[in-house]
Order: sequence, then C-alpha cells, then structure tokens
Amino acid sequence: MPNNTALQNLTLRQKASILVRHPWFNKTIITLIVINAITLGIETSHNIMEEVGTSLRMVDRFILTVFVIEILLRIYAEGWRFFKNPWNIFDFFVVGVALLPAYEIFSIFRTLRILRALRIVSTIPSMRRVVAGLLRALPGISSIIVLMLLIFYVAAVMATKLFGEGSPEKFGTLGETMYTLFQVMTLEGWSEDVVRPLMEIYPYAWLYFVVFILVTSFALL
Repeated sequence: MPNNTALQNLTLRQKASILVRHPWFNKTIITLIVINAITLGIETSHNIMEEVGTSLRMVDRFILTVFVIEILLRIYAEGWRFFKNPWNIFDFFVVGVALLPAYEIFSIFRTLRILRALRIVSTIPSMRRVVAGLLRALPGISSIIVLMLLIFYVAAVMATKLFGEGSPEKFGTLGETMYTLFQVMTLEGWSEDVVRPLMEIYPYAWLYFVVFILVTSFALL
C-alpha cells in the first residue's frame, strides 16, 4: 500500500485500482456474498417473509448496490481489460441479472439472483484454480459422455426389441427405454419398479439388467 505522499500523486484510476485489489476490500465483498446467499435462502420461507420480508429486501438492495459499485469501480480501474477476464464477465452477468425490472417477462431471470452466491468462486483464488482444473478436464469428460451415450443407445435398442411388447409403458419406444435405463443406472427403484414386474413375463430379464448396471457403472467410474 503506497504511503500518503505517493497516494496523492496517483491518478483517480490508479487509486481505484489499489482499492479494488486491497485485501480488506475483497474480504468485505466475500462477507457480503455469504450474507446475501443466506438472505436469499431465507426468502424461500413464507412465514419468515411475512414477519421480516421488508427488512430482508432492504438488505438485498443494499448488498446489490454495493456489488454494482464494486463492478463499476473495477471497470473504471481496469478499463476494457476488465472484459478480457472470464471471471469478470461472470461477475458482471450475475450482478446485471439482479438489475432487470421485476416484470413477468423477466421473472425467470430474477430467480437467477441466487447465482450471486457463486461469486465467491470468482473471488477466492483457490476455488478459481479448482474450476480451472475441471475445465481442463472437459476433453476427457466429453469422451466419457460420448461413450456413455453410445452404451445407452446400444442398450436401449436391445431393450426395446427384447421387452417392448411385454412392457410398452417402459420399453415401448426408444425414448421411453432410455429413460427407464437411466433410472436403472441410478439404482433408484430399479428392482421393484422395473425388473421384477418384467421378470413375470421374461424370467431371465434380470441377466440383461445386471450386465447393463455393471457395464455402465464401470464406464462411469
């Protein structure tokens, strides 16, 4: 931090740049993000909103005002370089969504206010590194997704041909079969809801689903 004499010789933009990079400035923004995330969660309770809804909305507007001032300061300090950083664009979008008018046409966007809680990711360097690592892993993840889709498609065609006549509500079409197989892969009620009723018609149907679960689980891992 420059001393008082050096600070007086700086331009207004340089002073703004020092301010937005100051540790206490970042800590204050992080604190407000956490508080705002909590208040937005509390707003989902109708009982609490009936009692302190006005106060919560005032807190939300105050925090939003601080966020807007912060974004404007950062734009002023960095100029057009601000928009070269993807994290800055994310912050700009999240704060900008909250400024949309409260018309019905914008109601969906208004629900995105909770995205402000994700600003903590762009504020904390260690979290940014984690996200960067995930993004670098996307090529490998995309290959896994393609492999899973291929397995699903082959399995769905087989299941539709094997079980379509006996259980048309679950295996009548390719789309219905893929949805059923997705339920089976998640192991959510696959035995009682899918396989056991099917085994009354096709006694060896369990063999197909056991192999399917083993293959998809191995591919996912």
